[in-house]
Amino acid sequence: MKSIAVLGAGPAGTAVALGLRRLGFQVCVVSEWRRFAALEGVSQRVLDALRGAGLNHALAVASEPSRRHARWNGEAHDRNVEFLLDRPRFDQGLRDDLHHAGVRLIEARVLGVRSEANGVIVELDGAPALSADFYVEARGRQAPQHDRSVGRAWRGPETLSLLNRWQGESGSSASAVESQADGWMWMARQADGRCYWQWTLDVAGTALPDKSALLDFCRERRWQSPLARAFFASQDERDLQLHARSSTAILTPVCGGDNWLRVGDAAMAVDPLSGNGIFQSLSSALQAPAVINTLLTRPERRDLALRFHQQRVEHLFWRFARLGRDFYIEEQRWAEQPFWQARRQWPDAEPLHADVDFASLRIEQAPVLRDGLVDLAHVVISPDQPLGIWHLNGVELAPLVSRLRTEPADQVLAPLSPEQQRHIRGWLLSQGYRP
Repeated sequence: MKSIAVLGAGPAGTAVALGLRRLGFQVCVVSEWRRFAALEGVSQRVLDALRGAGLNHALAVASEPSRRHARWNGEAHDRNVEFLLDRPRFDQGLRDDLHHAGVRLIEARVLGVRSEANGVIVELDGAPALSADFYVEARGRQAPQHDRSVGRAWRGPETLSLLNRWQGESGSSASAVESQADGWMWMARQADGRCYWQWTLDVAGTALPDKSALLDFCRERRWQSPLARAFFASQDERDLQLHARSSTAILTPVCGGDNWLRVGDAAMAVDPLSGNGIFQSLSSALQAPAVINTLLTRPERRDLALRFHQQRVEHLFWRFARLGRDFYIEEQRWAEQPFWQARRQWPDAEPLHADVDFASLRIEQAPVLRDGLVDLAHVVISPDQPLGIWHLNGVELAPLVSRLRTEPADQVLAPLSPEQQRHIRGWLLSQGYRP
């Protein structure tokens, strides 16, 4: 039985470990606890992704939904619903999911990884070295690049987030986001009085004081905001703490090799504005077990498996990058300010959604996931799905699209169930098909 070491027990690492375990691999996860307590606001989409990945213990710590107040482009609204994830409890839930699945967990810091003739050796701080046939890098955006020959990562505008955490008075949980001339602020409070305020700013365009004065600088900046003063109400700030972290969007140019694979934020990390960090992290992780299974059991498909993983990581990255760009474009008041100007123009000017045209659909062979492996199949290529769509609601699309070029839809779709017909017709209309 092949052994696999997963470095990191965040959502991506845990999802990969569970997927590999289901495929019958011997899996060991190595992780150290997060060095600071954080709170994350996530959407229903993220909770659905957690459920789909089988992370049920982690899912159980999500708070009740609450309205997120937003002040953007001079307008105030409460349209969005946000769930607050307490990261220490969430991380414990992820560990509980690993234990429940029978995955071995080592609490240790990784000192380094080296390849050997028969696999890899993971050097640990305070624990014996770990031998494995394969390893998964899932330690987030700060994960080191073990192979310097892969080239430099693609990076968005250099971005810093300053997180303040303190204990205030108990009350109802809530969250809010506010745009300002030099960045944007996210704030949240939990029912037990724990408060969080995060300022995301441009590294080059913001003059920051020395580290010793940064906490007072953040406090002063926070209380300049009428929204923050009203949101937190009390100025009681017991045990006030500060944590600075990079929020720069980053994409690794090579995300896999013969005995390793990068997933989650270690492969790509996006701007936190869209609130989809955990979702995109899981998106790249859910495909990884099949990619690894192919690399270890079907070495003749090595290039196909690595191409599948790399293409999907890159597709997700640029899609989320353009989604963040469009959020920044919505804020019109400070378009010429350094923070906003850089982010309104990155990564490019291409639209998030391309125009639909049924006549432009193409059928090509492309890598897909089949029975826990990466395989080749005919897929439908569209402007919005350049990697191709294989199945929709259990129906293979390429044969249908081929026939619809010359045959009426009623005849082509007749063998399908009513539910399948409804889904296929809806998709065809969304692609510009007109009978």
